[in-house]
Amino acid sequence: MKHFGKVVSVLAGCMLLASPVLAAEKVRWKCAMTWPSTLTPLASAAPKLSKMVGEMTGGNFEIKVEGAEKHKAPQEILDMVKGGQFEMGHTASYYWKGKDITTVFFTSVPFGMTADEQYAWLYYGDGQKLQEKVYGKFGVYSFPGGNTGVQMGGWFRKEIKTLDDLKGLKMRIPGLAGEVFAKLGVNVTNIAPGELYTSLERGTVDALEWVGPGMDIKMGFHKIAPFYYAGWHEPASDMQFLVNKAQMDKLSPEYQAILKTAMQAVVADLTYENTHENSTAWAQMKQEFPNIKVMIFPDEILKAMKKANDEVMQAYAAQNPEFKEVYESQQAYMKKAREYSRISTENYLKTTKMVE
Repeated sequence: MKHFGKVVSVLAGCMLLASPVLAAEKVRWKCAMTWPSTLTPLASAAPKLSKMVGEMTGGNFEIKVEGAEKHKAPQEILDMVKGGQFEMGHTASYYWKGKDITTVFFTSVPFGMTADEQYAWLYYGDGQKLQEKVYGKFGVYSFPGGNTGVQMGGWFRKEIKTLDDLKGLKMRIPGLAGEVFAKLGVNVTNIAPGELYTSLERGTVDALEWVGPGMDIKMGFHKIAPFYYAGWHEPASDMQFLVNKAQMDKLSPEYQAILKTAMQAVVADLTYENTHENSTAWAQMKQEFPNIKVMIFPDEILKAMKKANDEVMQAYAAQNPEFKEVYESQQAYMKKAREYSRISTENYLKTTKMVE
């Protein structure tokens, strides 16, 4: 964010004047990221948090950030924070689906909330309280960590016209969306990021889902697959800051407040940086590869996806009371928030489209 450094400096000065505790307490933490240090904007968040906390405490609260290329365990952040090898982590909640299916709600679920709706639920509804309940079992706190917004539905080598086109299709798509597609006959697989381009190029997969233009352009998928489908499965992909509960509770109230304030500031910064990178990358893609076709799945397929998704969610809710509690909370809040989203944002976009 252009003025991020100025904001940090002003806040730092105010905090240092506010309490002598900040001049005495020395804290040294480590933060592990799921992402390599070069994968912006995801990899921007933790270093900015470290800078902000450091400046707000005069260097007395230091957070050393490690990317996946250093700690070599991108899918083990929860275990490492829980075990105390790292006091913090920056990752995504739905990666822990295999440990606790309820964690998926704190990143994104198919046909779920937009980023604005989800943050309203987290900060002003029951979202954060429920998140603390879910993660309390692991001995960690989980806080919002920045949003990548509506993720694209993926790159496809051929156009998808009917449900029959999905049957036997080989696609990399993880999480609940993978379960939904599997119900529709897709051969779902999960491939390491470093192998995705080659897999698509060689036909090991027919389609894959990544994020959005800002990160997709770095992977080069647009050079192989001409059909770019609109999203449905991750409408508000929130990252997360994991914090070891025992270490957090040992901090002074002042340092806890600084850390929470910095995390919330970084949430906004990552979200805006992502919008900037997507907008810039999409303009470049359109210019360099004008044959890319942005597609929306046909109604028949979208309705089948929604039906399959409802079946998946209801099955989990029937066997898991905590999943049911969070699911019902999110659905109820979304029903209320969506009405406003439609009369405001949706109508505004329709209005401006009419006068372009």
